[in-house]
Formats: sequence, C-alpha cells, structure tokens
Amino acid sequence: MQNHVPSTDELIAWLRLSQEPDLGAAQARNLLAACGLPQDIYAMSVPALSRLLPEAMARQLRQAPDETQQKQIDAALAWLEQPGHHLLTLADPAYPQKLLDIHDPPLVLYVNGDVSLLNRPALGIVGSRNPTAGGADNASAFARHLASQGWCIVSGLALGIDAAAHRGALQAGDAGGRTVAVMGTGIDIVYPASHRELAHQIAACGALVSEFPLGMRSLPHHFPKRNRIVAGLSQGVLVVEAARQSGSLITARLAGESGREVFAIPGSIHSPLSRGCHALIRQGAKLVESADDILEDLGNLVPDGPKPAAGPAKPASSRMSKISRPEPEHPDSRRVLDAMGYDPVDTDTLLVRTGMDIAALSQHLLELEMQDCIVRQDDGRFVRR
Repeated sequence: MQNHVPSTDELIAWLRLSQEPDLGAAQARNLLAACGLPQDIYAMSVPALSRLLPEAMARQLRQAPDETQQKQIDAALAWLEQPGHHLLTLADPAYPQKLLDIHDPPLVLYVNGDVSLLNRPALGIVGSRNPTAGGADNASAFARHLASQGWCIVSGLALGIDAAAHRGALQAGDAGGRTVAVMGTGIDIVYPASHRELAHQIAACGALVSEFPLGMRSLPHHFPKRNRIVAGLSQGVLVVEAARQSGSLITARLAGESGREVFAIPGSIHSPLSRGCHALIRQGAKLVESADDILEDLGNLVPDGPKPAAGPAKPASSRMSKISRPEPEHPDSRRVLDAMGYDPVDTDTLLVRTGMDIAALSQHLLELEMQDCIVRQDDGRFVRR
C-alpha cells in the first residue's frame, strides 16, 4: 500500500484539527463527515459552522491558530521531515483499516518506523507491569514464536509484560512479523524513560505509534486511549498476567467489544496476577497454554509470512507446544523443584516438604537460582521460572 502524500496545507489542517482546544474527537469526526477534509472545515463561514457547532467554537475555527497551536504545528512539520517519520490521517489510504472498525478511530497517527506493519495481521500481548519471572518469560516466548510465524506483535511499551512481548518479537529477527509499540505520550517522549533503547530498537525494526501531539507527557487518561489502539490494531489480544483491576483488562474488554478474539494464560489460584486472567476465562476468553492454541483460533492469516523450509514436516514435538524451561542438573535439586510446585513458596515450607536440613536446602536453592530454574522474589519466597 502506497502512503498518501498530502499537501502541506492539508497536513497543517489535519494537525490543527487533531489539536484544536475544546474540540472533541467525536465532534471533529462529525465535522469531517459533514464537510469533507479539514481544510474545508477551516474555510467555512461562521454561520455555516454554527449550524454544526456552538457559535463560540465556530468563531474559534475561523481564527488563525494561536501561538501555542502554531508552535505545535511547526514542530510536527519539522519532525515529519526526518527519515522514517509519518503522519497518517483518516483520509490516508495507508491508515490502518482495522482501526476504522472501532467506534472512535484517532484522527491522526504519528508513526516512527514501518507504516506497513499497521496493516499486517497482528496480535496484541498485554499484562502486568510487575509480572512474575515466569509471566515475563511466557510473554517473551509467545511473542517470539508468533512473530517468527509472521504475526506482528502489538503492545504498549509499558514495564513488565509489554516490554517482554516487544523484546520477544524483536528476537524473531528481520524475517519475523516485527512489533508495534503504541505510546501513551507524544511520539518524541519515551515513557518509561528506561525503555528509551527499546523504543529505538522498535523504531528501527518495527514501528512506534501515537495519536498524541509531540511533547505530550504521560497522563493517566492517555492509557485507556492507547489501549483501544492496541486492541484495534490486533486480530486478537493475549493477556499474560493481570490483577483484577489491571489496565490490561480494559484492552481485553475493548478487543472483545470490537469483535476481536481474547486469549488468557491461566496461573496459580493463589497468585493475584492470575485473577484477571481467570476472570477473563470465566467470561469467555480462550484459555491458552501454547502459541499453537492461538494459531488454531486465528488461523493462517499471514500469506507473506515466513515459509517453512522444503522437506518433510517437522514432528509435533519440535514445535513450540509448551514454553521450554531449564532443568536442574542434580537429582536433589530436582526434588527441591518438585517440592516447590508452581506457587511462590518460603524456605520453611520447603524444609517440611523435602525433609532436608537448612544447609542442604540452601545449597540446592542457590544452584537452582544459578541455573535460572527459580527466582527469589522480593518477599524472600521462591518461584519457578
């Protein structure tokens, strides 16, 4: 799909309309439906606009942009001159068709990277900002496998599961489906700042996307807006770990309301980070244990994705049917791991379950940590990776 190249006047009108003070996005879309392109709106008389808007807003639209608006427009035009920077508008043929299915598509999208990814088959992966080690591993492994099959992985660049999903997709390499990060800030501001290097990698090998003007800082109400774009760009959304009040559940709800598939990975009944996923499953989300569970539902939607090498098909055991885990080397370490189960457990409980003395148990726990089989949590308990 070729990217539409609007005139400078058209760009300026789109930028101004998307940033017009006190003009809501729904009002702006109604104006576009009634009048045509943004430059047509700004060319209308006050009486004509007053039939569609309050008179004060009609007069505002007939005035020249104020100093703040003009600075924002000038900054955006300068940003667009840089390689890889794009502004997609509702009138642009490269605008993501999937976003047109949601009830409030953004007027404009700032994109840094490969705009074609926004129209590729995609899966959203979301979850807790404070996941367990196993949850982060799951997000990364699912993303890597699905990206290697040609799926674009969409997430929100947040701490935790989002970052793990982006990194997993990047590990699939140039032949994979890549990754798209939807931002809750202006596209020139990385939040959290610790993800600056990750954002650079995504811009180089995928795409950063934002509907917010340049310079816009992180604000709480931005993240539900970001989440609707994550859901809208995706054929389905996978929730890896989520507490009951997690913002990831908003993304899942929006996905379901837009006719997307919702998937959830189950976890321990004792873990607060499993409760959101379990609630989704009770509400009809598909329980998944492997990436193949997702592919069975979504099907082969990637005709131009990576193709298997010629020759006999690989046996089922060679596919990623389950996430692989490191295995302990010593039999007694294996016994400790078995005694742990799959919930966080403290040392006193392990002493009872294994019958070991504290010195032997401590030695095997240390070995398991060094072999990356378990993780010591902040509260001192241990959990499998």
